[in-house]
Amino acid sequence: MAHITKRIVYVAFLAGVFCVSRADTSLGTMQEILGVASWYAEFSPGIRETTANMETFDHNAMTCAIWDFPFDTFLEVTNLGNGEKVRVRVNDRGPAKRLCRKGRVIDLTMASFKKIADLAEGLVDVEVRIVE
Repeated sequence: MAHITKRIVYVAFLAGVFCVSRADTSLGTMQEILGVASWYAEFSPGIRETTANMETFDHNAMTCAIWDFPFDTFLEVTNLGNGEKVRVRVNDRGPAKRLCRKGRVIDLTMASFKKIADLAEGLVDVEVRIVE
């Protein structure tokens, strides 16, 4: 009985730590992801010198952090407020797990965010989809 309780606690822990994936890339199919985009830069708190795939972080690159897609996947991010679009490559993981629960689905580099919105906005509603 203790073994089952321990397993339930472990599963609950994992559910709380990880965001639910919104994409099915296993069969090459893709559902659009709707959510909030934020941006990050070299001077943002907690940013490391390298990305999750071990590239040197460059906030001037057209890259992003997202949990739902493999590294080197190209995505089109559309600002739902103004229709502006940017093409980015996945090279990092994010947003931070705690922010996923607040609707954030993608962190764009400073340069890529500037293509679709003013940096002062900080957060924008977006649609994210794979670019073939």
